[in-house]
Amino acid sequence: MGKPQTGVIEENRQFAFFLVLKVKDLAKKGGAIAKTCAQFPKMVAEVLKEDPRAEVTGSVSFGSEFWDAVSPAKRPRLLHPFAAIKGDNRVAPATGGDLLFHISSHRHDLNFELARRIMTELGTSVEVLEDVHGFTYMDSRDLTGFIDGTANPKGDKERSQAARIGGEDKAFAGGSYVLTQRYIHDLEQWQRLAVKEQEKIIGRTKPDSVELDEKAKPPTAHISRVEIEEDGEELKIVRHSYPYGNASGESGLFFIAYARDLTIFEKMLNNMYGVAGDGLHDHLMDYTRAVSGAFFFTPSLEVLGSFASA
Repeated sequence: MGKPQTGVIEENRQFAFFLVLKVKDLAKKGGAIAKTCAQFPKMVAEVLKEDPRAEVTGSVSFGSEFWDAVSPAKRPRLLHPFAAIKGDNRVAPATGGDLLFHISSHRHDLNFELARRIMTELGTSVEVLEDVHGFTYMDSRDLTGFIDGTANPKGDKERSQAARIGGEDKAFAGGSYVLTQRYIHDLEQWQRLAVKEQEKIIGRTKPDSVELDEKAKPPTAHISRVEIEEDGEELKIVRHSYPYGNASGESGLFFIAYARDLTIFEKMLNNMYGVAGDGLHDHLMDYTRAVSGAFFFTPSLEVLGSFASA
């Protein structure tokens, strides 16, 4: 199995930087862009030398249209563009993107430096769709006040099993599918709710993130909608989401997760947005809204390196 890029498996750092980019002339420039992106792991290693204690990690991922342009005959088996989801008064928009850079470390300045270096290399050939600075809030909480990622797989083995493709697509073994969505929270409305009501919406206790028992946890709770079992096994993903925002403007969550099977994301989103056929939706969606959405594929280091000589 191919070796993963460092941003996929390793645990979250204190800060993150997310760049979603569109290539302006993909047909003409896709190959050159791919060669540039093949150097990204080296850039990560160079910035890491500035301060090894910062534990800089990074990954570059590619959208479906990018693969069509640079490798139409050899592409990840399940990769396709994100399709907008429309429920009753709830929409998960599809905003696309050709390149996704996920940068994380314990120093915001080094995240910025790495992003600056890659943008210098790419120059005017790309357009910025998303430029988000994420941070760890309190003890790894979302801005709603609830601990985020409690059910995330723990340790390299579990995270690797959830995130990395295996023998089902041998040419891309070690790679991962990625979902990104940026959510804007209505914190004013959320904070009007009593804590007990918030807990029913999330499905966990607010102070310590203990899952509510089955009698107390509604089927519309967030974790009731996103924790899916098939054949007795829970469908796992590896979340790397971060809060973002400022005191005077919008704030929310940049959701990013890796999985070995892209259809897991679609099943979760259908449950959340009320289009799974059971007439229910995730009630957390009444207090937050997605403003972006895209699928990407994160190649293994070996596949990414092959772009350098393509």
